[in-house]
Amino acid sequence: MNGPGIDYQAVFQALPGAVALLTSDLVYADANEAFLSMAGRTREQVVGRYLFDVFPENPGDPAATGMRNLYTSLRRVVATGERDTMALQRYDVEDPDRPGVWQERYWSPVNVPVLALDGTVTLLLHRVEEVTELIKARGGRAGGDRAQVLEAELYTRARELQEVNERLRKAHAREREVALHLQQAMLPVPRRLGHHRAAVRYRPAVGALNVCGDWYDFVDMPEAGRTAVAVGDVVGHGLRAAGVMGQLRSALSAASHVAAGPAQALEVLGLYARSVEGAESTTAVSVFVDWNSLILTYSSAGHLPPALCHPDGTVVFLDQATDPPLGARPEHVPRPQAQTVFTDGCVLVLYTDGLVERRGEDIDTGLTRLADSLARHRAADPDALGDALLADLIPPAGLTDDTALIVMRL
Repeated sequence: MNGPGIDYQAVFQALPGAVALLTSDLVYADANEAFLSMAGRTREQVVGRYLFDVFPENPGDPAATGMRNLYTSLRRVVATGERDTMALQRYDVEDPDRPGVWQERYWSPVNVPVLALDGTVTLLLHRVEEVTELIKARGGRAGGDRAQVLEAELYTRARELQEVNERLRKAHAREREVALHLQQAMLPVPRRLGHHRAAVRYRPAVGALNVCGDWYDFVDMPEAGRTAVAVGDVVGHGLRAAGVMGQLRSALSAASHVAAGPAQALEVLGLYARSVEGAESTTAVSVFVDWNSLILTYSSAGHLPPALCHPDGTVVFLDQATDPPLGARPEHVPRPQAQTVFTDGCVLVLYTDGLVERRGEDIDTGLTRLADSLARHRAADPDALGDALLADLIPPAGLTDDTALIVMRL
């Protein structure tokens, strides 16, 4: 909590450690006196300029990796909203008084996100501790040869650790790409449902480690005059979550063809999920649209409520039949379902939590944001409406969780 009368700019400048503030585009927003003194730069030479214009890589060192490692770390912090402590880095600095002369320097950096109220990364706090003198001093003492060898070994091991971490991140990125392709292959292509139109959107989270098991589904039953639509969210990440998603989506699709309603379909899915490792705590919601009686019948297994927007802009959340997620109860209990009427021109929206949840924000705020956007764009066709909802609800730093979205004009 901010104390009254505290000059935080003065506190920032008085910090004994070297600290700089960067925008998400890696432009210097500010730097304290300790940072400027350590870097040998004036405020005018730093603030308002791109990080790597101020501190480029040493062109005379073909093995230099400091700039690449620092860029990767900072972009990772922007994408994930999580701090990143880097391994010891060699990052040479050009002498400001002698252009073309580079000074060998060693640094221990930590990069920390500064979050806005909506959970997005608004600034990056870049704290660095220089260890160049420590390494050089140890090399000049008695027995310095041995100390120098140890320091060189320390630097080599730190660099190897950085390379191992980078390989692991690339492996996760490859897994993410495979998981996305798997998800796309298993999710159905939307089609015209009689005289009605639907659109779907799937947006993966920003960052290599955040692919989840979100899904959507359509089951058209023209002989019964109804359509079942559903979305779900598997707990977990990567290929495993994508595989579980595929099994549950297929099971719910099959159950919807023969079930009397969405509650019974989710009951069948819950029983099936008990035999699928990794399916526990999955959430899902199913809505049966009866085109003859103009009635929506719905049931939710721990999922966020669908939104129904009427032609006059009134938005109602279908939240009267919510039960725990799949596998949350040890015994089988019938799931609830509820009904509501609709009219021609209504819009039904199903979504997963990535669309409305924000770090440090109450879920009601996200639902209100969704309702306002839906009411504002309700006259648009489903494709345009889906794009508008994403544009209004995705934060500037991107999604931190996968998002599946169905927009159906009733």
